[in-house]
Amino acid sequence: MRILLDESVPVQVRKALSGHKVATAVEMGWRGISNGELLDGAEADGFDLLIVADKNFQYQQNLEGRPIAILELWTNHRPTLENYFERIRAPAESVTPG
Repeated sequence: MRILLDESVPVQVRKALSGHKVATAVEMGWRGISNGELLDGAEADGFDLLIVADKNFQYQQNLEGRPIAILELWTNHRPTLENYFERIRAPAESVTPG
């Protein structure tokens, strides 16, 4: 699975997703773009899952009919997330598009 981490998601979350191809928005050259542009770029580039830490993401974007799955984290606090890698890994591995 190809997974994209939004720029608000700590890069260390990548460790929770071993066995998958994980890229960051910054690595892709998408720093500072709007959420809509990020979604469009991720879909165009063939990502299966976008992980965000923006609690309003689902309300800011029309997600209906999108082929990409989105996982919204409850925080972007790195030390907290590092304690819950299994809680991130499980849903990331079971998501379906859309």
